[in-house]
Amino acid sequence: MAAIGNLRYRPARRLTQLYAGLTLYGVSMALMVRSGLGLDPWDVFHQGVARQTGLSIGTVTIAVGALVLLLWIPLRQRPGLGTVSNVVVIGLVVDATLALLPTGSGLPVRIGLLLVGIVANGAATGLYLGAALGPGPRDGLMTGYVARRPGRSIRLVRTAIEVTVLALGWLLGGTVGLGTVAYALAIGPLAQLFIPLFAVPPRPATPEPVVGCAAPAAGELA
Repeated sequence: MAAIGNLRYRPARRLTQLYAGLTLYGVSMALMVRSGLGLDPWDVFHQGVARQTGLSIGTVTIAVGALVLLLWIPLRQRPGLGTVSNVVVIGLVVDATLALLPTGSGLPVRIGLLLVGIVANGAATGLYLGAALGPGPRDGLMTGYVARRPGRSIRLVRTAIEVTVLALGWLLGGTVGLGTVAYALAIGPLAQLFIPLFAVPPRPATPEPVVGCAAPAAGELA
């Protein structure tokens, strides 16, 4: 895969894919929020903080992303363009999408919003990760922590982080429900489907020049 932050390889595709993925991610968040049937753990936390502070969920998403990014410093993680863009773009898009989506829909519509939101979230994850321009701040926190403590399980660390933010978000008034369970069950298989599908092909290997070969003698060319 292309090196993180190196835009000399297929820049047009990678930038387009990055921002399309982040935009779709914000839209998927808004769809799940409007469904009112439950959110993923981090968004339960974002929504809970938003309800307690009166800020929009997009503003809280940006603020939390920036704070999590500060935690990369002791972990010696280096953010890429995709990391910084993740902090800003998703929050702006989710607020803009929520302003356009109607409220008060019936249960069948809300279920539809939830299902579309979950699938769109999986596709968005594949798009922006496949661009190889840096993970989101929350994913980087997990991988950075495990890199500094090699004996720890990525699955265990991720579960611990997400259970913690889910519990805090629920206590703050975030929506936990059917959508939370559906997201937890579906996002793994969806990511497994979409990440390879959207991964930018690796840069072709450049053949190394042969050093120390003597030129053939005249008779050898006959």
